[in-house]
Amino acid sequence: HSSVGAQLNSHKPHFLALHCQEVGGKNYEESMTHVDSFVKELLSSDAMKEYNRARVYLDENYKSKEHFTALGSCYFIHESLKNIHHFDFKAKKFKKVLGKEIYSDTLESTPMLEKEKFPQDYFPECKWSRKGFIRTRWLLADCAFDLVNIHLFHDASNLVAWEKSPSVYSGTRQKALGYVLDRITDQRNEKVPYFLFGDFNFRLDSKQVIESLCSSATMQTVRATDTNEVDKVIFREMDNDRKVVLQLEKKLFSYVNQNVFRDNNGTPLLEFDKELSVFKERLHELEISFPPSYPYSEDHNEGKQYMNTRCPAWCDRILMSASAKDLVAKVSLGSKRYDNIGPNVCMGDHKPVFLSFRITTGTGKPNANKHKCCVLQ
Repeated sequence: HSSVGAQLNSHKPHFLALHCQEVGGKNYEESMTHVDSFVKELLSSDAMKEYNRARVYLDENYKSKEHFTALGSCYFIHESLKNIHHFDFKAKKFKKVLGKEIYSDTLESTPMLEKEKFPQDYFPECKWSRKGFIRTRWLLADCAFDLVNIHLFHDASNLVAWEKSPSVYSGTRQKALGYVLDRITDQRNEKVPYFLFGDFNFRLDSKQVIESLCSSATMQTVRATDTNEVDKVIFREMDNDRKVVLQLEKKLFSYVNQNVFRDNNGTPLLEFDKELSVFKERLHELEISFPPSYPYSEDHNEGKQYMNTRCPAWCDRILMSASAKDLVAKVSLGSKRYDNIGPNVCMGDHKPVFLSFRITTGTGKPNANKHKCCVLQ
C-alpha cells in the first residue's frame, strides 16, 4: 500500500478511483484468499483514515468461467467531500454514497455496476480469456461521469506480432475497444463524460519498431526441425564481430540496449504507438511523459529494468471522451498530472499510471467548489 499512501499524501484527492486487473494475480486460485485481507488492511490503514466512504468491487469468482474477469474497481471518498452519488443501473437513479462496502462475490447481481466479458470468439487462439470491462457512474456535486475499468487482449507471440503492420493482435484490441465504446454510449443510459483506464495492452507496431531498431542489421531465421516453423529470429550487426542486436522468439524480445526505452522516457518511440489513432475522434489522452509501463522485471532489486519477454510498450493508459477531456482541460496546468508511480521501485510487471486533476463543480454558481480527483491505473 505504500505507493497508494504516497499518492494520497502528495495529491490529497477527495475522490480516489483505483482500477486493477488480474485481481489475485496469475495464480489466482492460490492467491485470491489474500485479496480480501489486503483490501481490509488498505481500508483500515493510516493513509486511508480520512476516507470515510468506499465502494470496492472485486471480481473474484474464478469458478464462474463464463463471467470471471479478475477486474477490481475501488473507489474511496474523503471525509471533506460532502456530496457524492453512485448510479444504480437497475433503478436508473443516483444513490448517495454512505459507509464502506466491499463486493467480491458475484458482481453480476450488483446493480451499481455493469460488467461484461468479451465474447470468446474475439480472441479464438486463447482457450479461455478473462478480458472484459466494468463500468460505474458517479455524480460529484453536479458533475456526472462514468469510470470504466478495462482489460484488452495481449500479444500471444512476438513472432506473430512482427509478421505484419499493424499486427493481428492490434486488430483484436481495436475490435474489443470499439465494442466497449459502443456499449457505454448506447441508448440504455444517458450519455455522460467517461474515463477509461486499465490495461489496454497497446503495443508498439512491432514490424516498424524492429525495422527502426535493427535498420543496419542482418537477419537470421532459425526454424524448428520437426515443424519447420520459425522458432527464432536473430538480428546481427554487419561488422563489429556480428554482435547480436536483437533476439526474437515467441516470448523473448532481447534487445542489446534497454536505455532506448528509458532515455527521454522512451518518448521518441511514441511514433510507433499507433493503436489509439483509429479512435482519435472518440478517445483523448494527456501527453505521455513517462516510460513504457510494461514489462518490468519482477525482481525486487530491479525497479527500472525491463524483462526481455516483450518489447516495452505503454499498455496502461488513462483515456477520456471529448466531454471528459473538457472537464480536465478547464483545470489550470499545475492542477493536473499524468504520470507513473514508483519509477524506481519494483511494482510488478506493470508500472501503475495515474491522472490527478481538479473538477470545478457548479461553475458559475456562488458556492462553486473545487474537488480533486485522482484516478490510478
